[in-house]
Amino acid sequence: MISNPSRHCTVELQALPSRIGQVRRIVSAQLRYWHLDPLIDRAALGVTELLTNVHLHAQPDKTCRVEMELLLDRLTVSVRDHDPRLPVVDHIQAVDSFATCGRGLAMVAAVSEDWGARPDGESGKVVWFTLPAPVAAPERSARPSRRLVTDRLATDRLFPEVVTVDDLSPAHAPARSAVAG
Repeated sequence: MISNPSRHCTVELQALPSRIGQVRRIVSAQLRYWHLDPLIDRAALGVTELLTNVHLHAQPDKTCRVEMELLLDRLTVSVRDHDPRLPVVDHIQAVDSFATCGRGLAMVAAVSEDWGARPDGESGKVVWFTLPAPVAAPERSARPSRRLVTDRLATDRLFPEVVTVDDLSPAHAPARSAVAG
């Protein structure tokens, strides 16, 4: 059983090629922090494909927001942009395996449990996918690891526009007596 039933991480960025690799590393670091290492490859691939679609197709700008949310046994990764046009997936089953373009959503569908797209408010859309998470995720330690702190500092430098990461503050451990016995 997961003791913290909801975890959430949000990053706002311009979907430029240089930023996409940085977001892959942020997603990977966040999943390591949540002790969800088995999901890293599939989540990083999915978010890369969704951000590449924003870079290639979104108008009027490339501004988007990546969100990861862990609810009990399911990780949902979504990308919101300002383009109201939903992705076209007419031939997702008949994609040429040698094509260099047009395979992104097919790959997202292949690595995820479920995926979809929906309009987002007055303008824009959300494209999302879900991955099954381990049911018994280990407790995180009371103190973040040194690697996470290093990643967090690098993230702050690279992405001053990072919006939120809900569980940044470590869980407080109960006070312990210094007296033996």
